[in-house]
Amino acid sequence: MDATVRPLDLFDLDIRNPSLAELPGDDGPNQVRQTPGACFSRVLPRAAASPTLIAVSAEMLDALELDPAVARTREFLETFAGNRLLDGMDPHAACYGGHQFGQWAGQLGDGRAINLGEVVTRGGARWMLQLKGAGKTPYSRMADGLAVLRSSMREFLCSEAMHHLGIPTTRALSLVATGEGVVRDMFYDGHPRTEPGAVVCRAAPSFLRFGNYEIHAARGETDILKTLVDYTIATEFPHLGDPRGSDDPAAIHAAWFEEVCRRTADLVVDWMRVGFVHGVLNTDNMSILGLTIDYGPYGWLEDYDPRWTPNTTDASGRRYCFGNQPRIALWNLNQLANAIYPLIGNPEPLQASLEGFASRFNERWQAMMASKLGLSAFEDGDGELIEETLRLLGMVETDMTLFFRLLADLDDDADPRALLAPAWYLEDQLTDEYFVHLDDWVKRYRARLSRDGRDHDARRAAMNRVNPKYVLRNYLAQVAIDAAEKGDYAEVETLLDVMRRPYDEQPGREDYAARRPEWARHRAGCSMLSCSS
Repeated sequence: MDATVRPLDLFDLDIRNPSLAELPGDDGPNQVRQTPGACFSRVLPRAAASPTLIAVSAEMLDALELDPAVARTREFLETFAGNRLLDGMDPHAACYGGHQFGQWAGQLGDGRAINLGEVVTRGGARWMLQLKGAGKTPYSRMADGLAVLRSSMREFLCSEAMHHLGIPTTRALSLVATGEGVVRDMFYDGHPRTEPGAVVCRAAPSFLRFGNYEIHAARGETDILKTLVDYTIATEFPHLGDPRGSDDPAAIHAAWFEEVCRRTADLVVDWMRVGFVHGVLNTDNMSILGLTIDYGPYGWLEDYDPRWTPNTTDASGRRYCFGNQPRIALWNLNQLANAIYPLIGNPEPLQASLEGFASRFNERWQAMMASKLGLSAFEDGDGELIEETLRLLGMVETDMTLFFRLLADLDDDADPRALLAPAWYLEDQLTDEYFVHLDDWVKRYRARLSRDGRDHDARRAAMNRVNPKYVLRNYLAQVAIDAAEKGDYAEVETLLDVMRRPYDEQPGREDYAARRPEWARHRAGCSMLSCSS
């Protein structure tokens, strides 16, 4: 926020709901049911019994132009616990469908998310505020619409951590403990337990996802599909023109799909850059804006393993493992293309955009990997060096984040074995054969750096701008969760602060950059996670 602009009080927020006026909705009872013909259903949040504010994002307060002191008020707590509505708020849950693990799942929708309204700032930014964990909606299926503290903390922290990493993402404003217990079977093994409940307030220009369009296509509601697509373009992609007043709306629809493909390609490249694994890349978890959305069983690669998935539900098939994310993103875009085909009537522009995704991803991925290695640009022949780098990472358990961060310090005099030692997990894997491969790779890498001609200090600075020192490792989040479940929220604030500067050296906080400790290798919440929340 501009320092000359007066910060706002909570009651000064300009809250609107233009989509509710322009899209067909549903005002039926708040009970689980099908909602044909509707893009949303109105529903009220469930009041929390004894809310307590755990944490708030100072950056999101600033984005909303709110005075930081607002977060300390009772009104703020009650609003973002679900106990109070501000003027202009018209709470509703979105209807959408989706392909889950490759199969059409029919109607899904916001089962535990309730949109409060769209804040429009004085600078013209738009932020939809959404409570997650504030009670049942018509889309809750067999669930209660609530959320537990552990999953809410993970979403709150990771939303902000990804923002500071420079990766497109939905955001988080606040995290509130409800003071009530929520029963969950964390491991799906028939042993449910009561856990503390929480509500996280998420924020994004829009929470529209691929599934919002799929559901109307699947129902044959072509008129509603067109209305939704036209509204999306006019609101979120106005630079493409308004198809509602165009002589050739199909051309604008095709251009929109092309941009969605580009944004999605760029997003996945960013995930691969930092070793992030989403874990549940169903089409209902894919943002139409190219944002990272829905932080469930996500994780960062510890030791480099392209087949690793953080999702216990995906453990056998590994559909959503790290290395599959580009392919799955393209598969999901294919489903979106199928959904909007009736509006375009010609497969050629859709196919061209899908092919454009592949070429853009490959081009951006090569440039990204070159930057991780400190090269000024990707050149012919660098593909083999990149392949050898990734092969080296996989030969022994090597921490991906630490490896690339430490590599920035590899000058002509450094001993690579000593330099990279903090990135290796298991000493007994470090055989003579491995060190022969390492030495050969270092020799080749140094030769390429010499041809590049970049000064060591300049290369180091460039590498440290793209290779983070701090990422939200699952075990770090779990340590904070363990403390929070006992009423100690200090570690939440510390983690939030550490993740504000992921590329910087932070003296005294080196432990937050260390590789995963052995005690966390197989502990619940520290490696793989379930979808239970």
